Amino acid sequence: MSGSQTVVLGILLATLALLAWGRWRYDLVALLALLTLTIAGYVAPEDAFDGFGHPAVITVAAVLVVSRGLLNSGVVDLLTRELGRIGGHALLQMTALTTLAALASAFMNNVGALALLMPVAMQTARRRRIAPSALLMPLAFASLLGGLITLIGTPPNVVIATYRMQETGVPFRMFDFTPVGAGVAAAGILFIALLGWRLIPRRQGRQSPEELFEISDYIAEVEVPKGAPVVGRTVQELETLDDAEVTVVGIVRSERRMPAPSGGEIVRADDVLIVKADPADLKTLLDAGGLQLVGDRPLDPEKLGSDEVVLLEAVVRPNARIVGKTARTLNLRRRFGVNLLAVARAGQRVKDRLARLQLRAGDVLLVQGSGDLLQEAIADLGLLPLAERKLRLGQPRRTMSAVSIFGLGLATAALGVVPVQVAFVCAAVAMVLTGLLPLRDAYDSIDWPILVLLGAMIPVGQALETTGVATTIAGGLLAVGQHLPPWATLTVVLVATMFLSDVINNTAAAVLMAPIGLGVARGLGVHSDAFLMAVAIGASCAFLTPVGHQSNTLVMGPGGYRFGDYWRMGLPLELLITLVAVPLLLHFWPL
Repeated sequence: MSGSQTVVLGILLATLALLAWGRWRYDLVALLALLTLTIAGYVAPEDAFDGFGHPAVITVAAVLVVSRGLLNSGVVDLLTRELGRIGGHALLQMTALTTLAALASAFMNNVGALALLMPVAMQTARRRRIAPSALLMPLAFASLLGGLITLIGTPPNVVIATYRMQETGVPFRMFDFTPVGAGVAAAGILFIALLGWRLIPRRQGRQSPEELFEISDYIAEVEVPKGAPVVGRTVQELETLDDAEVTVVGIVRSERRMPAPSGGEIVRADDVLIVKADPADLKTLLDAGGLQLVGDRPLDPEKLGSDEVVLLEAVVRPNARIVGKTARTLNLRRRFGVNLLAVARAGQRVKDRLARLQLRAGDVLLVQGSGDLLQEAIADLGLLPLAERKLRLGQPRRTMSAVSIFGLGLATAALGVVPVQVAFVCAAVAMVLTGLLPLRDAYDSIDWPILVLLGAMIPVGQALETTGVATTIAGGLLAVGQHLPPWATLTVVLVATMFLSDVINNTAAAVLMAPIGLGVARGLGVHSDAFLMAVAIGASCAFLTPVGHQSNTLVMGPGGYRFGDYWRMGLPLELLITLVAVPLLLHFWPL
């Protein structure tokens, strides 16, 4: 190995270590890798940012926008409504839920499909009085399996198609992934529905928001007597009295209830304040404010909400703007008009002071606010609501328009009339022009960290090829498997990609493994298609950890899972996928 190859390999290993560590977000790590290679002279400065204009990046962005348009039209919600009509048999419901998740994620963003069906799964678990953990992990895994079916099902497929274009001059088309991907997805869903869900540890968490968060333990009613120091002050001033951590979640004034009052509301004599505080902060408030505790009678839950003000559970998405921040720095009351009442992590109520608690991806938040403000805040903060919601069934004309635009884009890309990136950008623009998707929603629907990751990693992957590192790694794999038949080497590439995707982002895994797969195919003197398809399948089968894919991370908090729970169902699932995928690859993409 030459000196330049040693340096590039060292940078690659450092990048993998940082991605697996997870302390720095993957888009930042990818940019650091790109800049390091550029400064070291292994990527030409004029080519350093070519990846951001790469067809794969454009395609992924367009597909995300079109996915949001389909969601807004209500077309997927119609399918979800039909799911609710299925009978009460557990096996039938599990099969229907996972199949719908897979079908939806075949044509839209994996996380979008999961986000749509998570509230349905939570409600199903509560209705059947089973732990949400029995449904949420299968749902997440099904969303990953569905991405295997089409070109647009997941970003790794788009990446692999572009590598095939560079290798042969012809990219993989829309449904080239279907014969193998659909077979693997079907086998995986059958395993999950029949056996896999039984392998998941049952986290017998509480089944309702009130039980999970035990809000009555932290909420008290206090009365404002005449002459109290807080009379005439605002709610915001009262909440910061003597540095106590207190949130006013409601005011009862005569016969009028005021849930989630604004920070500027004036406190009056004889008001009854409903406050959230731990015992120490409550005592500080009573002493400093001259307030009186109102008896020991149970709190009426209706005082926390009304027709306009609601309590809602929401899970923190990966890459949400609030990850790593505290309630104090977010200032939710002033900026968004909502209150953070409680946080649950891994299925357990967090007892720490919320003002200083750093939020993590997968945390479940209990928030209070008016319906309109709450929905806007949830979208802006990067949260996913878990409560049962009204389905956006939409108007038939809007639904048909969305389906027609999507179908036309799908058909033109599948038939090769125009390149896939052009077809779906046209579809995205058409959805905006026809009013199916507001322009702001179009931009909000784009997962920018994924695009930055992809744009930065494409030149990194090219540097692996130009410096010969990919060839060297491929040679090492060939040396290890020199006495093995080609199908066994294909299996090694598939399994290696799977394990890499379990610890780093699946798109990054595809970018790094694709040139290695090509090198192995060249070394064996066989056709490269099977090896590229093996990388595509392996990159999307991240079932061993909660960090391999955003879908896995999203269900960790609501399901109450621990890090080590995923491999219990994920390991046999990956073994089954390997056993099913290799024969299908050899049949449909012969060496």
